[in-house]
Amino acid sequence: MTVRIENQTCFFTTENGELIRLCPDVTIITDGAMAMSAVDIEGERIYITEAEADALTVAGAVDGRRHLKATDSGSVI
Repeated sequence: MTVRIENQTCFFTTENGELIRLCPDVTIITDGAMAMSAVDIEGERIYITEAEADALTVAGAVDGRRHLKATDSGSVI
């Protein structure tokens, strides 16, 4: 798991170490090209699972995900 959540604080494990943010300061996005959820922190895109995205929203992160449809370009469906 790349994300750990404690007391509304998110800890993201990356190749360059750990990035720490308050969950309400994090926005979850959808990367249509990769068909995955992600967060952008300090210019670094961190891909997360849907379970991690859901856990972040419960902890207060902003859910900026969009659902891909078969008619959307970039959809894997």
